[in-house]
Amino acid sequence: MKGHRLRIRLLLVPFLLIAAALVGKLYFLQLVHGSEYAARANRQAVRPQAGIFDRGSIYFTTRSGDPIAAATLATGYILAIKPTEVENPAALYAALSAVVTIDKESFIAKASKSGDPYEEIVHRLTKKQADSVRALKLSGVILEDEQWRAYPAQTIAAQAIGFVAYDGDVLRGRYGLERYYNDALSRDENGLYVNLFAEIFSAAREVLGSKQNAKGDLITTIEPTVQATLERELSRVNETWSPRELGGIIMDPMTGEVVAMAVHPSFDLNEFGKANPAWYANPMIENVYEMGSIIKPLTMAAGIDAGAVTASTTYNDRGFIDIDSKTIRNYDGKGRGVVPMQEVLNQSLNTGVSFVVDKMGIQKFSDYMHNYGMGEETGIDLPGELPGLVANLDSPRKVEHYTASFGQGVAITPISTIRALAVLANGGTLVTPHLVKAIRHETGAVRTVDYPEGKRVISKETSHEISRMLTVVVDKALANGAIKLEHTSVAAKTGTAQIANPNGGGYYDDRYLHTFFGYFPSYQPKFIIFLFAMEPKGANFASQTLTDPFHKLSQFLINYYEIPPDR
Repeated sequence: MKGHRLRIRLLLVPFLLIAAALVGKLYFLQLVHGSEYAARANRQAVRPQAGIFDRGSIYFTTRSGDPIAAATLATGYILAIKPTEVENPAALYAALSAVVTIDKESFIAKASKSGDPYEEIVHRLTKKQADSVRALKLSGVILEDEQWRAYPAQTIAAQAIGFVAYDGDVLRGRYGLERYYNDALSRDENGLYVNLFAEIFSAAREVLGSKQNAKGDLITTIEPTVQATLERELSRVNETWSPRELGGIIMDPMTGEVVAMAVHPSFDLNEFGKANPAWYANPMIENVYEMGSIIKPLTMAAGIDAGAVTASTTYNDRGFIDIDSKTIRNYDGKGRGVVPMQEVLNQSLNTGVSFVVDKMGIQKFSDYMHNYGMGEETGIDLPGELPGLVANLDSPRKVEHYTASFGQGVAITPISTIRALAVLANGGTLVTPHLVKAIRHETGAVRTVDYPEGKRVISKETSHEISRMLTVVVDKALANGAIKLEHTSVAAKTGTAQIANPNGGGYYDDRYLHTFFGYFPSYQPKFIIFLFAMEPKGANFASQTLTDPFHKLSQFLINYYEIPPDR
């Protein structure tokens, strides 16, 4: 008997939970969504199939953890008419045009349609305009609630946020987070009663913990002030050097949280139709580049980790290497004689990293490069990511590996680049770059988005040693030590890559990709910065174009986040 009662109680538990969820859902629908459903019902009184646009919001996150709207819903009114009730179209136009701007020819044509029960005239009226129309008390005039996508920050993080536009007959996210998280952001736009019962019966699934098709608002890792500062620095680079492409990423190397991601030029998300469609795409994710000398620290770290070299290992630099019927030269063609590995980074010697590859062997070098994530997608939560073009890493010849050691002959995305370089900063592991850290569901519950823990690529000891060597680069070599910070250690490296000529092979003699990366503090880094400029005018080396913006950004971040000194 006791067992029978226990079974009954066990059976009652899920039913009681579902009942409680249903009651809670009804309460939630009435109080939280009551006005929304009233608006839908109002629209359906005129047009039974009409819905009202609805979509989850996207938020930036300030340094103090406060959400700031990046994409939200704006509310206004549609001005519509019932032509069947309009006796004098010209008179109605005269009355309405006194308070609302209306195209006369279009209005008269719509108002004169015999037997037509409904025509929309003007969208996105303000409350003040709607009140003025109501005060006229005109027969045949309808005011309906309307919602549309709005981007309060306008141009800020445009390529990362993306926008909503028609895809055929359906409004959906077309670029950026709007597209990648479209399922989470979109809302069912069927009729009121369909939505009501769908909401009710979905409660049972929520009780059982299902995350399938979970709806909510996105809480991003993008800090709006940092984002605006990065964009401002890029604008200054553009004004001075006029590159063909320009972009930057600021990321937490320990977690993969992208604090800022910018492309120049940007565009106003509220008026994307007026922008050049070529600006919609995000080259930080969707384009690959031969990154040049910022790859050298990855090669050096691999050599140290493999036990092939140390910072004090020396080689005889003649300024060139003949290998596989090809000649590899330093950027200036000059030899330095016998120099240690530290000078390879200080003076950015192509022959030096080629020496490292020779000492460790091309297969081991290739394994490390693949382990850094080259040739694969990072898994970032943005659409259109490309894997790298790294076939040269599988070549049986040495020359392809030598050129890959200084960032030529292999092409990867900026996001893949900063992910690989973060390995040097964070103790040796791959992170997953990401822009969304949580989804806030309609019930108010916040679910943290989990990202896979990355594999170890190099040891902690190697990470510390390469960070020390890159700190020496900043303190002594980069701009002759001019950007060394007195109280904060900074590890950094520039890169200048020749640009491949698609017509006939080889490289242009006068076109370059400039890159710069750095992290700080060197041994417990809070941020890593990546900058790139494609084909800047009037400068041959990245040290000329990107050192100053990196320096300004690092100083800003140290002050803004009140990062304590480490030396």
